[in-house]
Amino acid sequence: MGGALSVQIGGIRLKNPVIAAPGEHLIEDAGLAAAIASGAGAVVMKSANESEAARRQLLQAEYAALGPDWRAVAWRPDAPAGVTVLTRSGLHPLGFEAWLDQAVRHDRLARALDCLLVPSLVLADLDTAVTSARRIEAAGLRVLELNIGTPYASQAARGAVSTELDPARVAGIVRAVTSAVAIPVWVKLSGQSERVTALAAAATGAGAATVVIAGRALGLVPDLDTMAPHLGTSCGVGGFWNLPLTCHWLAETRAALGPGQPLIGINGATTGEDVARMMLAGATAVGLSSAVMMRGFGVLSEAVETLAAYCTAKGTTASALIGRAADARRRFADLPLLDDVWRNHIPRAQGVAN
Repeated sequence: MGGALSVQIGGIRLKNPVIAAPGEHLIEDAGLAAAIASGAGAVVMKSANESEAARRQLLQAEYAALGPDWRAVAWRPDAPAGVTVLTRSGLHPLGFEAWLDQAVRHDRLARALDCLLVPSLVLADLDTAVTSARRIEAAGLRVLELNIGTPYASQAARGAVSTELDPARVAGIVRAVTSAVAIPVWVKLSGQSERVTALAAAATGAGAATVVIAGRALGLVPDLDTMAPHLGTSCGVGGFWNLPLTCHWLAETRAALGPGQPLIGINGATTGEDVARMMLAGATAVGLSSAVMMRGFGVLSEAVETLAAYCTAKGTTASALIGRAADARRRFADLPLLDDVWRNHIPRAQGVAN
């Protein structure tokens, strides 16, 4: 199974393309150990930085699962399929030194199980981020995620986290970090932009090994009972319905940067079949977070098993899936003319003469 599922992100091999993406379930040692033991190819730690305000934000965090009628449902493993997740989150509660120690300890565990442990920094102050990146490399960690696409910057304390939307600024930030370290840097980008591909081009042009496309957007859902927003404010919003948006940006970015540029998909994948869908759209690997946080670490194991079964059924490998749907995509102008198909998709107007 391992050979058929292995993928390559630059100089880094993953035993499979399923990534345990960061969230509150990866704050404590037990959660990190469970994610590593699940069989995921990589585990990304809950992000950290130097901002006390960002850590304090975790103490203000709340979470909600909403059903298709936008009413809250219980946050539990047997929640209905297709829930929308609202989060008002914060960063890792540990200070940098303790967080780095946690990373080193779990990197040893990950290496023993052929898993990649990925520390994640959220940008606050650039000079401090560069210093932290150097510390991470000096500690022997193998790769760094630089998160410059959190959804919360406009709602958080000033300077706590970053939502970078300008390609020129993205290039400057990424170049400052990649020029300071030799380990690969994965750059997580915002989905709150119509220029995701331009942001990806800026990041990879400045030395990023790959880009993670794309972080959650902000959303607001009014509660009909209280007439106030769910969770009191605008929140990071995600769910299965985001998969088509992520796949679109993966395909667009693959078309712009070429098939040789590895991409990581995130936001909308909840199963191994979703991992396959994002890979067909251009992802080399795919992160799962909310589904794991709600339903448990078995989601990761099941995703690996489901992807393996899919590849076996199709007589292919994981790496051979990458970009097949994206490369088959055609422009509207190149599609054939059809015979009024639209008429098959509108309601009949009862009692009205044609």
